[in-house]
Amino acid sequence: MKYSVLMPVYFKDNPGWLKTAIDSMLAQTLPPSEFVIVKDGKITNELEKVLIEYADRYPALFKITGFEENRGVGLASRLGVEACAFDYIARMDADDFCAPERIEKQFEAYKKNEKLGAAGCMVDEFIGEPGNITSHVILPEKHEDIVRFARKRCPIRHSALLMKKEALVACGNYGDIRIGEDYDIIVKLIMHGYEIYNVPEVLVYMRTSPDFFKRRGGIRFLKKIYKLKNNFRNIGFYSRFDFIRSFSVHMLVCLMPNFLRDFVYRKLLRKSCKKD
Repeated sequence: MKYSVLMPVYFKDNPGWLKTAIDSMLAQTLPPSEFVIVKDGKITNELEKVLIEYADRYPALFKITGFEENRGVGLASRLGVEACAFDYIARMDADDFCAPERIEKQFEAYKKNEKLGAAGCMVDEFIGEPGNITSHVILPEKHEDIVRFARKRCPIRHSALLMKKEALVACGNYGDIRIGEDYDIIVKLIMHGYEIYNVPEVLVYMRTSPDFFKRRGGIRFLKKIYKLKNNFRNIGFYSRFDFIRSFSVHMLVCLMPNFLRDFVYRKLLRKSCKKD
C-alpha cells in the first residue's frame, strides 16, 4: 500500500522534535513511498539543516515545497495535498511521533470499509519527554458516533489521520482557515458522503506544553471559532440547536480564567493520567 506523508513545518518548530517526528514515520512497519514537507513561510537555519539532511539521505523519498510567507496550516495542507503523488496521505505534525504500526493498522481499517475517507486513532498527549503522558484523548470509533460527536466538537486529531487523496479533492481540499482546519476537513468529508473511523488504539503521541490550553482562550480565538462553527451551520452540518449548543460551550470555556480552562480540558474533555 503506497502512501505519502504530509508534514507542514514553520519557523517556531523545534529541530530535534522535527527529527523525532520524521523518524517515527520512516520507522513504520509500512514505510512511506513519499515524504512531502511543506514550509509554511521562511524557517530557521536549524530547521533547514534538518530538511537538507533528510533530503540528501533519501533523495528519492523527500519532496520539499512551501510558501515564502506564512499562510497558515490550512493552505499549507492544501498545497501539500496537491503535491502528494499517491492515493493515500498520512498527515503528521512536526512535533509529534507515531507508534511503528500506526499506518499498518489504519490501512486495515480501509480494507474493511471502502467508504472510508479518513482513518484516525486514539492519542496520548505528553509534555517534555515522550514518557511524560499527561492525558488520553479518547475519541469515538465508529462513523455514526463520530458524526454525532462532530456536531459538538472535533472528533479526530489531525496528525493521526490517514486520508484518501481523491476524497480530499472531491470535497474541495483544505481551505484558508487559521484554526480548526482539521475539524473543517472532517466535516467536509462527512458532508460529501465519506465515512470516518478511529482505530481504538493509541498510535500517535501529541506534544503539548504547560500553556497549551491558555492559547485556546480570549476574544480573538473565540471569533475564529464562531466563524468556523457558523460555517458548519451554513452548509447544513450543524442544525440551529447544534450551533447554539456547541458555540455556547466553547464561548464559556474561551472566556473563563486560564486555570479553569486548563481544568476543563484536562479533567473533563480528556482522561487524565494519574502519576505514580
